[in-house]
Amino acid sequence: MSEVVFDIAVIGGGINGCGIARDAAGRGLSVFLCDKGDLAGATSSASTKLIHGGLRYLEYYEFRLVREALIEREVLLRAAPHIIRPLRFVLPHHSGLRPAWFIRLGLFAYDHLGGRKILPPTRDLDLRRDEAGKALRPEFRRAFEYSDCWVEDSRLVVLNALEAAEHGAVIRTRTEAVAAHRDGDLWAVDLIETGTRRVQRIRARALVNASGPWVADVARRTGDGLHASMRLVKGSHIVVPRMFEHDRAYIFQNADGRIVFAIPFERDFTLIGTTDVDFKGDPGDAAASKEETEYLCASVSEYFRAPLHPSQVIASFAGVRPLFDDGAREAKALSRDYVLKLDEAPGGGTPLVTVYGGKITTYRRLAERALSMLARHFPKASGAWTANGALPGGDFPYDGFDAEVAKLTAACPTCGTGHAQRLVRTYGTRALGMVAGAKAAADWGRDFGAGLTELEVRYLMDREWAVTAEDVLWRRGRLGLVMTPEQARTLDEWMRAQPRAAAASAA
Repeated sequence: MSEVVFDIAVIGGGINGCGIARDAAGRGLSVFLCDKGDLAGATSSASTKLIHGGLRYLEYYEFRLVREALIEREVLLRAAPHIIRPLRFVLPHHSGLRPAWFIRLGLFAYDHLGGRKILPPTRDLDLRRDEAGKALRPEFRRAFEYSDCWVEDSRLVVLNALEAAEHGAVIRTRTEAVAAHRDGDLWAVDLIETGTRRVQRIRARALVNASGPWVADVARRTGDGLHASMRLVKGSHIVVPRMFEHDRAYIFQNADGRIVFAIPFERDFTLIGTTDVDFKGDPGDAAASKEETEYLCASVSEYFRAPLHPSQVIASFAGVRPLFDDGAREAKALSRDYVLKLDEAPGGGTPLVTVYGGKITTYRRLAERALSMLARHFPKASGAWTANGALPGGDFPYDGFDAEVAKLTAACPTCGTGHAQRLVRTYGTRALGMVAGAKAAADWGRDFGAGLTELEVRYLMDREWAVTAEDVLWRRGRLGLVMTPEQARTLDEWMRAQPRAAAASAA
């Protein structure tokens, strides 16, 4: 790819970069996106996996952020009902919290600030009678229950990249932007493929730095002096065996003012997080520390009947958030709102948009804002469109999951109900196309374990830029939790022996 000129080049394959690429490509602009690793290879696959308004942000008077996020919950639920689903949260009350009337008032605002239409409202719980109380210590007698949504975060990123590509965008994973400079009325971006070390150059009329925690590093490569202060904050999570039987989540407030969630995860597990710790170093090396693991275990042990010990942790992950430094003394108090900065050459040409912060919930609005900042440079582009568009596989009603599973099992007799549920949860309506050729058991090809077959892996390699077992097991899904190390190694060896898929190599 030599000296190709695009309208917009995006550096960063996380949720913000892929969201901007999708929005721009859908407006008729030519788009190039690269990431030095895999899609959602860092922060965007290490979130708490919630589409939520952020109840705790009300305490910091971030009403605009909360309102925008609350509105987005139902927009995204309709756009991707296969990977986003409603989730009820149980907030136990105790004497260390604010008065019950005050919390109820905050939840009333949370219910109404975003024009809720689909999700059910807040209600009071008697934990002595409700099933949610069984897992909690007996001193907790009252709770509040409210609504937010769960999301498979890394798949949300992939689906945005997939739709961008279907609108003509070029998506290049494992391709690092090593330098960029203004050259006349264009940006010249130098690229290196991380596998082959092949050097290339593309040109673009506008550049977007959406590289997440690497935003300052990329800014140096583009000659941008950074218009704002940035603070890196690490959030860590742990995964433990399932701690309760129902399908609701818990939100616990600790004595230090931090919030910790305990969330049903992949049927057999509980996800616990998150922390807020200032971070220095390479964001790619971020991991949950011993101290963070102990903190999370101790936090939930204050609430659950069965204490949680670090020895019970079966997996952990951490992501680094690039937050706009608003001067808050503590990391937990930093705003999660996004900040976009526009830099233009003298005379107003060759624009550069730099993205700071943001929540996964508001990525779509962030993308709209980025495109509005660039609008005068692309007067022929069409207007905003993503508010009413379904993401790939999400073209079915938000409450139609069971009907899609029934369609899949009827069309594919070799696909059992459990397998069909996982495929619909992952691919939505596109699961039907994937399994169209599986008329007999042998048509699925090699079985790698945990229901993962050669048919599915080839689909991921051909359509979704998967290259390694880690891409498949941890970012296109979460089967890494249930596959053995030996099964994962076998899968990785098999994938590496395959020729690079056309979609991944050409895109």
